[in-house]
Amino acid sequence: MKNKILKISVFICVIFLNACKTEKSEITENDFSSEENVYLGYKPPGLVPELFIPEKSTSTDWTLGNVESLDMNEFYFTYTGNNPFEDPVVVYRNEGSSYRVNKYSFKHNPSDSNILYSRWNYIERTGNGWSKIKSLGPMFEREDWGIMVMSVSSKGTFVFDDYKSNDVIRMSRIIDGKREEPKLLGKHINTGKWTCHPFIAPDESFLIWGSEREDGYGKSDNYISFRQLDDSWGPAINMGDKINSELEENGAFLTLDGKYLLFSRHEEKVRENGSTYWESNKYWVDAKIIETLRPQK
Repeated sequence: MKNKILKISVFICVIFLNACKTEKSEITENDFSSEENVYLGYKPPGLVPELFIPEKSTSTDWTLGNVESLDMNEFYFTYTGNNPFEDPVVVYRNEGSSYRVNKYSFKHNPSDSNILYSRWNYIERTGNGWSKIKSLGPMFEREDWGIMVMSVSSKGTFVFDDYKSNDVIRMSRIIDGKREEPKLLGKHINTGKWTCHPFIAPDESFLIWGSEREDGYGKSDNYISFRQLDDSWGPAINMGDKINSELEENGAFLTLDGKYLLFSRHEEKVRENGSTYWESNKYWVDAKIIETLRPQK
């Protein structure tokens, strides 16, 4: 009976989404001076971060996967719109006797778009969509670790945060074809509070993360470390007042083509009744700004 109820609910949701379709505004040649000035339908920023204001999402931006073989214990939606901040795949899975459906958001992976990660889980692209959720195994799926963000390089190196161990970042490489046990990065990276949201460049040339430090501009800032010639990570470099502010910044990552750096800025606000809430905004900037931060040899 419960299976039937959930299945009906899903199809009601799908019908509703299809019923509320709206027409998206089209970009014309008159909107911008040249095609080079349009990126995913938006006018891209330069070396100064700009607020990213996405088009209003519509039902046409989301597609239910594997409709012909829909499994009510685990199903997913794929995003086909033009917002680079949106997660490309969202999976809903039944977990528990109460038939609670948990949501898993799988992040963009500039290193390999055929495999996506959500904490210690991953999915792989198949011939007709995406696989079932798979676990990275006991090396990562541990009760004493609290993984929020998993980033992976083209070489298969994992970099992830752990809020259960006092906000630290760990790394796991593939050496001689074998996955190594995750190791804590050095103190120059694992220093401060709220050390989290790491992103490793596909070629492993740099690592970006968020952290609150005494040398910062206020709350959490975005920091970057560049890979050295001896394969070690260089000193933590605050990404500067163009990206950071007295507010909280974190969650930086590259677009799939590496052209733009995206990050979030958060501000705690107070309601009239004295309670507080967080307001978040998205920003983007030309990825060339990263090279302006690289120390001169």
